Amino acid sequence: MGAGLGRTSIGYPRGVPGDPNPTAASERTAIDGVLVQELSWYTDQRGSLSVLLRSDQSELQGERFGQAYVTTVLPGVVKGWHRHARQADRMTGLRGETLLVLVDGREGSPTHGALVETVLGERHPRLVLIPPGVWHGLKAIGAGESLVLNLPTLPYDLAAPDEERLAPDEDPVPGAAYDWHPRDG
Repeated sequence: MGAGLGRTSIGYPRGVPGDPNPTAASERTAIDGVLVQELSWYTDQRGSLSVLLRSDQSELQGERFGQAYVTTVLPGVVKGWHRHARQADRMTGLRGETLLVLVDGREGSPTHGALVETVLGERHPRLVLIPPGVWHGLKAIGAGESLVLNLPTLPYDLAAPDEERLAPDEDPVPGAAYDWHPRDG
């Protein structure tokens, strides 16, 4: 008998190993339009698989797909603040642990000035949708470099970048100062 011929995977319908798709709907946060999707992992003897985003998850789609990129953050470094006028970001942590901080800077938003903190990474599998106008920053909080995947809705335009930046110690919204220093829980 040839390799794989006549074999069946016991307990796996049609040879598919489990269901790595998100098992629950995305959750709303304290900032209007910011969604968090807890991710599921399927692991077997070959490795692991997690579905980050499906075309039938309309609430996480944004306007369209722009590009995919990864960014690294060195231990203790803050990459922030920045926001976009037209682009939505969809971020997930791939390696290490990364603190993602969001502040609603949209004038007229029902949650203007609200703050959300979440951790992205190996122990925190989640995808976060960040709408245009929401300030966000990243900080590696583990001992090593962290790696974050972003699936923004627009491709980067070097001639006319869709971004506004502030230094980490600046207030993204008056009265919404954020202290990036470590805190004990």
